[in-house]
Amino acid sequence: MEPVEAIERLAGMQAQEPRPPFVGLWSRVEGFAREDLVGALDDGSAVRGMLMRATLHTVSAPDFRAFRPAVQPVLSAAYAGVDKRRREGVDVDAVLPVARELLEDEPRTFNELRALLSERFTDANERGLGYAARTHLPLTMVPTDDRWGFPRDADFALAETGADDSPEPLVRRYLAAFGPASAADAQTWSGLRGVAGVLEEMDDLERFEDGQGRTLFDLPDAPRPDADVPAPIRFLPEFDNLVLAHADRTRLLADEHRPRVVTKNLRVKATFLVDGRVAGTWKSTRKGKKASLAIEPFKKLRKKDTNALTSEGEQLLRFVEEDAASFDIQVA
Repeated sequence: MEPVEAIERLAGMQAQEPRPPFVGLWSRVEGFAREDLVGALDDGSAVRGMLMRATLHTVSAPDFRAFRPAVQPVLSAAYAGVDKRRREGVDVDAVLPVARELLEDEPRTFNELRALLSERFTDANERGLGYAARTHLPLTMVPTDDRWGFPRDADFALAETGADDSPEPLVRRYLAAFGPASAADAQTWSGLRGVAGVLEEMDDLERFEDGQGRTLFDLPDAPRPDADVPAPIRFLPEFDNLVLAHADRTRLLADEHRPRVVTKNLRVKATFLVDGRVAGTWKSTRKGKKASLAIEPFKKLRKKDTNALTSEGEQLLRFVEEDAASFDIQVA
């Protein structure tokens, strides 16, 4: 399928850094090439902006228009939750019209926007001014010809959104990607409060009880493969939605291994799946023309899984370091 359709199937892809959505699509879409997503970003059919959990996501342009009003409470709460000193002197109602006017003139980096706002609001915390704009205005990043679509300090531009702030389209898209799921799962993924009430009002949903007495929801006629359906070896990027999509992550990641995936500063490492479960982490490095991939399983793997990891890992490394001259795969 086309990358934009795949992104919609996944209800968006977390994009705190530019590269992970490319790796996530490569792992999921047969024949995906880096230029496919670069092209979608360039023509505006895919965009990168702050959405679920007040984090950057790559989504389709229609989904951004639909999702952005729905997640405004999440973004407002993120602003209200930062250190009080950062919000010192910031009058959000006064700042937003000025920030909007500055961004209507031309796209700007946040370093530029903060500096310009500080000239107008001299007694306010500079970073608080920028964060007020980031969390209250619908902004998307302007793509460039950088390898993964965006530079480190990208321009932001105002984007169009719909007027409907109902969370139902967002919740429905989530279930299409990750159902059956509980209300707590959907809330954890989106950051929205009150998801249980939204789900209860959606009369067409399938409802199940799990082994712990929780109600799980899914779309009618959604595919629900049996547990014995084979799941191939797959590499997931940092912050992949699959790892972050449920409150109860034990369906994918054993609690004993979670500290090796989610760091103390809340980074989510790149992982790989064996039989559909997180079985270890990976990291690619580059030195000159030599590219290396270090694969660290949580425990000793079967030989056939190690062989499959090595084969898939080499293809991954050739994707992320396409101009390297040599490719080294190491399984710990």
